[in-house]
Amino acid sequence: MTPMKEDYLKIIFELGGRQKKVSNKQIAISLNIAAGSVTEMVNKMAAEGLAEHTPYAGISLTNRGIRLAEDLVRKHRIWEDFLVEKLGYALPDVHDEAEVLEHVTSPKLIDALDDMLGNPTHCPHGGVIPDRQGHYHEDSHTVLNDATDGEIVTVDRFIDNHDLLTYLGDLKLDIGDQLKVLKHDPFEGPVTVQNLTDNAELIVSYKAAHYIFVK
Repeated sequence: MTPMKEDYLKIIFELGGRQKKVSNKQIAISLNIAAGSVTEMVNKMAAEGLAEHTPYAGISLTNRGIRLAEDLVRKHRIWEDFLVEKLGYALPDVHDEAEVLEHVTSPKLIDALDDMLGNPTHCPHGGVIPDRQGHYHEDSHTVLNDATDGEIVTVDRFIDNHDLLTYLGDLKLDIGDQLKVLKHDPFEGPVTVQNLTDNAELIVSYKAAHYIFVK
């Protein structure tokens, strides 16, 4: 399997494709690629039995696709945890390193790393890490943009994207922060929130608000 196809499996899994349909637009934005490229790859994955694609509705993973995605996500996120916890990497910088390492990591090595790290259940940006038996608690798939005005939510996780994580670092928005949603600006405008941790008012871009998951 090509690294690009593996990236598709991981991002569809991360966006909730185990339980629901994920749009081509979401995939394109998350992987920073053209929508036409997504359509071509999605069709290939459907033909290979890795995913089910419904035109205009989106794509979800088959059981086979889910199993492959879980294995890839496990390797990727354990490496991310190692890079942050043991080597002091900044969060926005771990994805590309983990991307390389996951493709050359044996099951024996990833299990050894897992044990050394104390069997973490989540990676540094909040994503779930399946254990070696494939067990894990399902992530939240509710995005900040879908929270209603006046609602109080807790930041659960972020999409694993360098530019997004850099942007959120500048905003000083962290996993576990409680936010009160103040308003959604119209015409794909930003979402204004109050961070109840320090009472700071934050303006979160429309795009970023689709890749911050809350509960």
